[in-house]
Amino acid sequence: MPPMFTAKLTGIRRTAVIGLGLAVLTAALYWPTLHHGFIAYDDDAYIVSNPHVNAGVTWPGIVWAWQSTYAANWHPLTWISHMLDCQLYGVSPAGHHFTNLLFHVVNTLLLFVWLSRATGAVWRSAFVAALFAWHPTHIESVAWAAERKDVLSACFWMLTLLAYTRYTERSKVKSPRSKVYYGLSLLAFAGGLMSKPMVVTLPFVLLLLDFWPLDRIPNFDFRRANFAKLLGEKVPFFLLAFAASAVTFFVQRTGGAFWSLENLPFSARIANALAAYLGYISKTFWPANLALIYPHPHHWPLLLTLSSALLLLFWTALSLWRAREHPYLFTGWFWFLGTLVPVIGLVQVGVQSMADRYLYLPSIGLFITIVWSISELFPHPPQRKLLAVLGAIALTGCLAVASLQLRYWQNSVKLFLHAVAVTTENYAAEVCLGEALENGGHSREALALYADAVRIEPDYPLAQSKLGLLLLASGQPAEASNHLALAAGLMPHHPDVQYDFGLFLRSYGSPADAADRFRTALAVRPDFPGALNDLAWILATADDPKLRSGPEAVRLAERACELTQYRQAALLTTLSAAYAEAGQYSNAVATVQKSLDFATNDGQTNIVAQDEALLKLYQTGKPGREMR
Repeated sequence: MPPMFTAKLTGIRRTAVIGLGLAVLTAALYWPTLHHGFIAYDDDAYIVSNPHVNAGVTWPGIVWAWQSTYAANWHPLTWISHMLDCQLYGVSPAGHHFTNLLFHVVNTLLLFVWLSRATGAVWRSAFVAALFAWHPTHIESVAWAAERKDVLSACFWMLTLLAYTRYTERSKVKSPRSKVYYGLSLLAFAGGLMSKPMVVTLPFVLLLLDFWPLDRIPNFDFRRANFAKLLGEKVPFFLLAFAASAVTFFVQRTGGAFWSLENLPFSARIANALAAYLGYISKTFWPANLALIYPHPHHWPLLLTLSSALLLLFWTALSLWRAREHPYLFTGWFWFLGTLVPVIGLVQVGVQSMADRYLYLPSIGLFITIVWSISELFPHPPQRKLLAVLGAIALTGCLAVASLQLRYWQNSVKLFLHAVAVTTENYAAEVCLGEALENGGHSREALALYADAVRIEPDYPLAQSKLGLLLLASGQPAEASNHLALAAGLMPHHPDVQYDFGLFLRSYGSPADAADRFRTALAVRPDFPGALNDLAWILATADDPKLRSGPEAVRLAERACELTQYRQAALLTTLSAAYAEAGQYSNAVATVQKSLDFATNDGQTNIVAQDEALLKLYQTGKPGREMR
């Protein structure tokens, strides 16, 4: 056997063994997530109570995925992946967590294969892949079912890098297959954009890779490299990125996700961006006090802001100065800086100042910088042995800390108790913890948490809304009114907040005002089963004939039942009332009978009594509004 062939075979075996080790250890680390539940933060909206998703793969669901701006996002492939999970596993958290784990393992292997191929440095690439696989800051992206968009978009990101690298290799020998790989890289990039728009920075990363490790711009000689041609081949990527950015901006603006400059001045955004960069670097080196939510403080200490700016300027200057001798510094550092730009807070979306999940792809740039720098500092064989021992200790530490951090993700109470414990004045985490406790029957503790969240941040609408609803359930409508009205005023386009205020107005205000709130919620989220149902009930049973509309009530109630597969008794009751108001008494009788069967089987005695009374009315040709 020729020596070259033997060496190549040995290299393949080594790569396969390393890949197998990475896959097994990564799967072992995250295997406990298969016993974790969903958490009270986005999992409900994305999976559990999303009728389009939990219905599995259906043609209407696929159409919805491509058209939907639900949750102020457009990521159709992410929605479809959740639908596939529901088709395979139902609404079982184990299955959804398994898919996330599988994607993370695949991403780790793709990163290892791409980096080792592009650089030829197998062991350094393996170390970067291991850091990516086991770093504690990446737990959020993998252990959180609703963060499927992270691991899915990263998979497309890695596939883009692999295809692009093959394209550059084939281009050097002027192979006609180079165009195929170029097309595949562009297609994979489009898939990433349709999974999570944060990957819009990938065209810039491809330019960085042209410097290193692909060496298409040797020694930064732009003329020799025909830089204009390299820019030109990125134009389709930039066009896709621009289109995705425009769609994302439109969706998040119409969804009310953006903070205005009045609420958060640009100076505060700059300060937060600088502090966040420093925070991400510190958590990469020392991943302690990790939390799902880091609330935005609105202002940062001047000393911290200046220190962050100086550190970033120093490392940027060093990367530029040493770019010729150590090009990995340039690529790794600007990979990290650039890929965080969409989520660094200059355009503020949500209440967080930073988030561990945002490090999932950007951290690769830091890992490359760290691993290559340390490796070149210790070039001699005796030093390499010591370096290998220290590297093994570091990776073992990552595994240990990640395993400990993963335990907090078992359920919502553990997760948000930890978040409240390791952060200060975390009003958003207190609301989430309160919701988890309330769902578990601990209303008193939840009420205290909601009240404290309102104390910390009176302008946080979800805290006001949750406090108002719990006060209402506790028999304190007067106190509840103030909080619910304030929440609705703070977020005039938030469907849940508007719906909650509508529920209050339906019982303690006027049906007309309640109907207006339900319509506001539906204007933002047209397929909102609760709002559809409650508006239909008002239109079918209101005392005011000007407010009633049988045909519209039927349309709304049918849509609510369609979204829930005609399996919820309360919604079927509303549909029966709508049919009766529209004069369709035979449909009303059949529908209320179906509701009665469901309610009887489920032990819903209040609905059973209501349905029996309505059935008698419909059989005598009377509408539901006459039931008093």
